[in-house]
Amino acid sequence: MAGVGPGSPEDITPAVLNAVQQSDVVVGYKYYFQFIEPYLRPGTECIDTGMKKERERAEQAFELAESGKTVCVISSGDAGIYGMTPLIYEMKRERQSDIEIIPLPGISAFQKAASLLGAPMGHDFCVISMSDLMTPWSLIERRIKAAASADFVTAIYNPKSHGRYWQLHRLKELFLQERSADNVVGYVRQAGREEQEVKLTTLADFDPEDVDMFTIVIIGNSQSYGWQGKFITPRGYYRAMPAEAKNLGQSIMIRSFETIRGELRQPNIPVWRLWPMLHAIHTTADFEMERLLWMDDEATARIYEKVKEGALRTIVTDVTMVQSGIRKGALERLGIEVVCYINDPRSAEMARTMGITRAQAGMRLAAEEHPDALYAFGNAPTALLELCDLIRKGKCQPAGIVGAPVGFVHVEESKHAAKPFTAIPKILVEGRKGGSNLAATLVNSILTYDDAEQLKPGRDV
Repeated sequence: MAGVGPGSPEDITPAVLNAVQQSDVVVGYKYYFQFIEPYLRPGTECIDTGMKKERERAEQAFELAESGKTVCVISSGDAGIYGMTPLIYEMKRERQSDIEIIPLPGISAFQKAASLLGAPMGHDFCVISMSDLMTPWSLIERRIKAAASADFVTAIYNPKSHGRYWQLHRLKELFLQERSADNVVGYVRQAGREEQEVKLTTLADFDPEDVDMFTIVIIGNSQSYGWQGKFITPRGYYRAMPAEAKNLGQSIMIRSFETIRGELRQPNIPVWRLWPMLHAIHTTADFEMERLLWMDDEATARIYEKVKEGALRTIVTDVTMVQSGIRKGALERLGIEVVCYINDPRSAEMARTMGITRAQAGMRLAAEEHPDALYAFGNAPTALLELCDLIRKGKCQPAGIVGAPVGFVHVEESKHAAKPFTAIPKILVEGRKGGSNLAATLVNSILTYDDAEQLKPGRDV
């Protein structure tokens, strides 16, 4: 069993050349004989069984070998990759044959295409055939979805034929559900042959109509990029590293953030959204935060601008657990105080006399004393609803809102109630999820936003 490579003489290995030179018979599809004919010894018989006659080809090879001849069965590329080698082994098992099989690897078409494009296979990759002759399309589609969601570099074999015109369009659609529009795509037609064409584009601009059966398509992962006309997927040797951490805690946070970013479904998002999202996932280990985090446009940057200008001097929290989770080092560095009214005797008295919760009462006191503070909620939906009512009545205008109350009663409604205040930048956690730790870490992401571009969390740990 010999793989003769993608089609150029320089891509045939010495071991394969030696094998065909020693063979009495060469069996294969006639198109591939042209690549090895110059190396055959005089009298070597070449037997062609025709296109789509792989089983007959294998049977004839066994019959010839069992008659005492040395037979070389050739495939393009590597005979073990979508080639004849698996079939030969299966037939040997079926026939209970004593014939010795020697597989000789060749350069696969995806390897040749990759070398022409640059270095697209530099990290984990998979190879998928679009041919549904022996594999149902439903299974092929499952494999496409898995490859796209797992961020594999993906090489596509048999992308198109006269009968298969829509499948590659569907593949593009599935990849765009998981990858960014600028994800790098390269494709090579007739790799290693005179008709060779090499093209580099993006997932959004990739045109399946520009592809035929002789084309290999390679879709990069989220880290792949184009540079000087080449397609590169980095292994990580030159990965941009953040500045040296000041202690072990910060070092762990930096590594954790890098890990989280690598596992995001949509990693190419703006830094003002990415930074709080990384904090939220790091705190909860819940990647659903990628979907649940709701933010006004540029919310993190807008709130931090008030911090930087000195306009934001106070943070109000609904409960003391949120207050405790906000980093003291950041507060001292920025000259910001955190207040919580939940245990203020005035809140208890107001709650008793007016029939409201202490959290609601605390918001009324906060609106009087700190109407322009950053408000953070990690527990009480009644507190967030109260703040929304106070805003509507013109009694306060917060610098921003971090809304992560948690629970089952009025929780979702409280978050929806905050959204219409478009002049106030907000970071909210959709649905029932939330918590004091989550609210605190979102506040911490705002206070350290100047570290976001360098992806260097944990300055105040």
